[in-house]
Amino acid sequence: MRRGSFQAGTVDYAAVGATQAPDLMGYPPKGTTPAEASWRLGSGESRFVTSTESLLGWGAQRGAGLQVTDVRPASGPMYSGVGFDADGNAVQPSRLDDEQRFDADGVPFASAGTTVHLRGRVGGMRADAELRVISVVDEPRRVGFSLGTVGGSVVSGEESFLLEWRDDDEVWFTVRAFDKPTGVLYRLWRPLVKRRRRALFQGYLQAMSPMYATGS
Repeated sequence: MRRGSFQAGTVDYAAVGATQAPDLMGYPPKGTTPAEASWRLGSGESRFVTSTESLLGWGAQRGAGLQVTDVRPASGPMYSGVGFDADGNAVQPSRLDDEQRFDADGVPFASAGTTVHLRGRVGGMRADAELRVISVVDEPRRVGFSLGTVGGSVVSGEESFLLEWRDDDEVWFTVRAFDKPTGVLYRLWRPLVKRRRRALFQGYLQAMSPMYATGS
């Protein structure tokens, strides 16, 4: 897999890009716990565009109760990013790298190589970690990105967020992840990893689904 000029050591795990593997759930990176979930967000181009703006503006993370701080886009030639097609094959860097975008508060949108700090509580459990955007998807009907842990988290691993405007006009949101415990408590009691992941997935759904946004 081509990873542009991605440098080893910039994330704290080896299986970079494994959330893109079709067989992730059956063959996750050694020692990790995989997870995957998809939700229908609605239908039509308007829903897709609105969801895209929310996702790239860290809406899933914020809606899950996490504070998004210290967002630092990549600079210079350190990391040009990598995109993926529908089959998980690496393609040319996304055009998201060509022009940095910002939300209404001036916070940079997710783009390849961006580093971000997330902190808060997830299902009553502490979340405090630095992560990096290690890949992007930017296609007319598919948009998303993958986040990898850099350090400080109670788990080590990767999660990917993907929006698809499918041929039947439905818009779907898919999250895939794999985690390995690094915190003492999580290493001693591994079910906490699954519990934490379930809480995160529920938070992402509530953040992105119009059903939760409208309270209906």
